[in-house]
Amino acid sequence: MRKERIYIYDTTLRDGQQTPGVDFSVEDKKAIAVLLDDFGMDYIEGGYPGANPTDTAFFEAKQTKKAKFAAFGMTKRSGLSASNDPGLAVLLQAKSDSLCFVAKAWDYHVHLALGCTLDENLESITASVQAACDAGREALVDCEHFFDGFKANPEYALACAKAAYDAGARWIVLCDTNGGTQPAEIHDIIQAVMEVVPGDHLGIHAHNDTEQAVAVSLAAIDAGVRQVQGTLNGIGERCGNANLVTLIPTLMLKPYWADRFSLGINDEKLKDLTRLSRAFDDILNRAPAEQAPFIGSSAFATKAGIHASALLKEPKTYEHVPPETVGNHRRVMVSDQGGKSNFLAELQRHGIKVSRDDSRLDMLISLVKEREAEGYAYEGADASFELLARNSLMPIPEFFKVDSFRCMVERRFDATGNLITVSEAVVKLQVDGEQKMSVAEGHGPVNALDIALRKDLGCYQDEISDLELVDFKVRILNGGTAAITRVLIESGDASGARWRTVGVSDNIIDASFQALMDSVIYKLMKNRSLAGIGLVN
Repeated sequence: MRKERIYIYDTTLRDGQQTPGVDFSVEDKKAIAVLLDDFGMDYIEGGYPGANPTDTAFFEAKQTKKAKFAAFGMTKRSGLSASNDPGLAVLLQAKSDSLCFVAKAWDYHVHLALGCTLDENLESITASVQAACDAGREALVDCEHFFDGFKANPEYALACAKAAYDAGARWIVLCDTNGGTQPAEIHDIIQAVMEVVPGDHLGIHAHNDTEQAVAVSLAAIDAGVRQVQGTLNGIGERCGNANLVTLIPTLMLKPYWADRFSLGINDEKLKDLTRLSRAFDDILNRAPAEQAPFIGSSAFATKAGIHASALLKEPKTYEHVPPETVGNHRRVMVSDQGGKSNFLAELQRHGIKVSRDDSRLDMLISLVKEREAEGYAYEGADASFELLARNSLMPIPEFFKVDSFRCMVERRFDATGNLITVSEAVVKLQVDGEQKMSVAEGHGPVNALDIALRKDLGCYQDEISDLELVDFKVRILNGGTAAITRVLIESGDASGARWRTVGVSDNIIDASFQALMDSVIYKLMKNRSLAGIGLVN
């Protein structure tokens, strides 16, 4: 059976930029565009030229090699001709392949927001599309609030879609702008639209205000649309947009969709999905969502012992797709709930071979459960677990030894009379038989300790030059001022590897320093490829 083509339209750089706390620079946009283009998106919407200096500068040159580069903007204003509208002129000057016009499709918004007549709005749609086509550009029209507009006045919503199609628009995109349309409502509405616009000219643009943007998008494809819009990791204004990182593997890996449709992304590129998602989070300087479908670190994680036992026999028992298809990996976590199967699977993942009846394995399990009773959490600290396991089964080299550390926090007035807080740390350690003392100031005590610890590791200094602390989490495990504190640190290096370490103490600084030391030791161990050395009985 011939498969129908679904076109992926990425609007991360425009809709995603409306996310609270997200503010792309021109360089950020260029880096993200390269990631999206290389992955295989059909369209990359770069932003709104003329709306802000960043987007205007971004459109001074085409930013894609394979994907169609799209510029977003409004239809011409009522009362102006297409040739005299300054906003339309800026769009036409942008170095893009396609122009995507946002047009009101809800009569309520035409009167309230635009302040013009319904016919004037239709004329603006027609004239704008024709201007784009006359300039040799592919035209798209985002019919804003389409589903709410259809419910309020179906004849006018359909007239907006038809005006765009009749004027020559390649895609008429039906937008669930308020994000409240339910998946069950989609089919009948789209069937009505297809009476005036063929499905292979229709797209869907869903917002996630009821956590159903992906479901609405899939329902729209099932109903006949052939373009789907969304963003990386589902970012966007309010609750976000349809998450392409979930939509794409669903369309490619689930037979219900894959047997009928094809995408411009091949199976090899799909294996880069996890890397793409996490690289994007790196640019945003935020931690990846652990429980995100397909690409989250917990997406293929199993904690319960009985589940792990079945998973080792046959992965399909608890996995809906093989994790490797999206560039993720299976995690059988070790915890106080886990049995031998969990531990054996996790040790094997780290390249550690040990037999089920090895007494050292029983000792390791007992040690992990004892330490987790104290507050450690190895299911979220894979590097600390590997260090603990290797030291229990076959001790790793002692790269350095910390004799002592001291941290001081001083709150005082500076020379100009401003109240400041200064953190200073001193770390005394031995490296290769040589005693060293490092002093550093930082933005807080943990930062000062991190800098001091890594300031001079002697012969190992060059090896940790690319080590970076990526994330820092603190959890209080019981109440009161003498509470037990758990610190989780995520680290990374230039290779793109990420690892997490844990420290527990009744002192937050001590817990942080434990996790920092584990991070450095793991990095040194990783550099020596110790993860590939088998440990056997």
